[in-house]
Amino acid sequence: MTYHTYRPAVTSRILTPKEALSEVAQLVKDDNLTVVGIAGPGEPLYNPSTFETLNLLHDRYPQLILCLSTNGLLLPKYVKHLQDLGVRTISMTLNIINPEIGARIYSYVRYNGKVLKGIKGAKVLLQNQLTGIEKAVKFGLIVKINSILIPGINNNGQLEKVAETVKKLGFYIQNITPLIPLSRFKYLTAPSCDELHLVRSKCEQIIKQFRLCQQCRADSVGIPGSEHFIR
Repeated sequence: MTYHTYRPAVTSRILTPKEALSEVAQLVKDDNLTVVGIAGPGEPLYNPSTFETLNLLHDRYPQLILCLSTNGLLLPKYVKHLQDLGVRTISMTLNIINPEIGARIYSYVRYNGKVLKGIKGAKVLLQNQLTGIEKAVKFGLIVKINSILIPGINNNGQLEKVAETVKKLGFYIQNITPLIPLSRFKYLTAPSCDELHLVRSKCEQIIKQFRLCQQCRADSVGIPGSEHFIR
């Protein structure tokens, strides 16, 4: 099956930590697996199962490169713990630098037991994202910045500002992917290939761009850029 037909976050089912360990055991044996990434369900750093899974994997297979995808809200709190659990790479979604525009993207932010809406929530999220990035660098983790191109919202120079900001923090690569119009964005039109190429090219003048990502599923196995995934 060609992996670009899948949608992000789509899975056949959710694994328990022990099931994940069993799955990895089979893949390590049969397919020379070297990297394992956790991207959910939901925000991984809100889920205790994330840490249980990482602990099991790191204990059994310390040679594996462990990766985590996050929105960054809780990254400042957990970055040291992630390092201790063997996580070496973090993919963080950063779509804006302007909280006013962030308020158009995020309905609310739940933080420290409170629901923060509008600009207030976007400010807290952005501050934690930038603080988390700085801490990740301090602890020697590799961070890839993921940005979603959302027509009419952050295609007006915002992603260039994201690129400029993360470059100052010491990062070298950004991954820009197109919006899939779903949920509150279902009435928007997905960016065309030309629009995506234009934004990537502009950002590439600032920071290196990762171009292999083609919106694979959350339970994919394989090599980025190849024509097929194992599953």
